[in-house]
Amino acid sequence: MEKYVCEACGYVYDPEIGDPDNGIAPGTSFNDLPEDWVCPLCGLGKDMFSAE
Repeated sequence: MEKYVCEACGYVYDPEIGDPDNGIAPGTSFNDLPEDWVCPLCGLGKDMFSAE
């Protein structure tokens, strides 16, 4: 699974890790994240991420 990088702050969403602090289980692909999921560092939406 691909990693995605927030273009604003550089946070990397790694699907192998997920985002457990925000209820996203390991193994969740970026495309399967809820539409209202935001970057845990800067709060911007999924549209600000690009594939690494």
